[in-house]
Amino acid sequence: MENLNRSIVHLDLDTFFVSVERLMNGSLIGKPVIIGGTSDRGVVASCSYEARQYGVHSAMPMKLALNLCSDAVVIRGDMEQYTRYSRMVTQIIADKAPLYEKASIDEHYIDITGMDRFFGCLKWTQELRRNIIANTGLPISFGLSVNKTVSKIATGEAKPNGELFVARDRVRPFLNPLSIRKIPMIGEKTYRVLRSMGVSTIQTLSLIPMEMMDKLMGKNGIDIWRKANGIDSTPVKPYSERKSISTETTFEQDSIDIIRIKEILASMVERIAFDLRVKQKLTSCVTVKIRYSNFDTHTLQRQVPYTSFDHVLIRTALELFEKLYQRRMLIRLVGVKFSHLVNGVQQLDMFEDTPEMISLYHALDRIRNRFGKYAVQRAVSLRPPKDAINVLLETMDTVE
Repeated sequence: MENLNRSIVHLDLDTFFVSVERLMNGSLIGKPVIIGGTSDRGVVASCSYEARQYGVHSAMPMKLALNLCSDAVVIRGDMEQYTRYSRMVTQIIADKAPLYEKASIDEHYIDITGMDRFFGCLKWTQELRRNIIANTGLPISFGLSVNKTVSKIATGEAKPNGELFVARDRVRPFLNPLSIRKIPMIGEKTYRVLRSMGVSTIQTLSLIPMEMMDKLMGKNGIDIWRKANGIDSTPVKPYSERKSISTETTFEQDSIDIIRIKEILASMVERIAFDLRVKQKLTSCVTVKIRYSNFDTHTLQRQVPYTSFDHVLIRTALELFEKLYQRRMLIRLVGVKFSHLVNGVQQLDMFEDTPEMISLYHALDRIRNRFGKYAVQRAVSLRPPKDAINVLLETMDTVE
């Protein structure tokens, strides 16, 4: 049974990329701003509320966006700055919150159940929001209610730069008149199916028998029905920068074949970067590990802008290896780890002027999803290992 006495906060930075750009350039305030690839072939990664009024939205081709809003200021975007501000907000929350989850680069959930006994949940959340605004200059909205779903929907209703508290006895009256589009897990396809049944509001959806939703959509149908009825027992998962996905390779014979070791390292990065994308995760920290023949083990890590692109992560891993490998001894093991994981899709790199790169990744991943992760690999991954460097053991360690 769901604990109806929970107090869950959902925090969402408003038009996050645009807000960061406006901090760095105040002349952008009040203007329609589009962030994305600056060529006609680019894609919109984010846009301001002023641009949205013209019909512009994320993932839209830049050429179409500029046809709709010709006066928009187009900015390529700076993922390094966005990552820095994201970490800044997370640190403020980490210093104050008893239990928090970083859901994405610009979203957090906080479980403050029981805090009414000490401060008052609403007062505490309001003070946290003021603290974030004062220390970062970024607009942020929050919803506070009994579970993740209601809190997230409340945040959407509170935007821009607002706050909304939905008490337990107000959950159904709050949800009922809203469009089914407001339910987080309802995408375009599900929306069309429900609309074809005459379902437009959450109240109508909540009145459909659960068994019918099960027959119609299976487990997803039951989940949607529960959310429409304000039921969500999903816990706030403690955020830890130690959460990671990693792989390492131990060689059958210790080796000093650095060229081949780098090729294997690149192959390992390629493989777990694909796993990141499958899980819709982004990383902002890369760690490389080497173990020498005398079993001395050394690691080196670097923080990077949030990404799940092979070409970015391979370059970083190889640079770390170059710095790490100083003793010119035989190597027994090499490993790589991605940590500081958050949910997200690679639309964060849509500010690149190379939509072909994004299309290439999508095409490769579709092939891998259909035929297996080894169906398409870089050429270096296909070269048979030399006798001196036969792979003995390969382990994958994923911490969700």
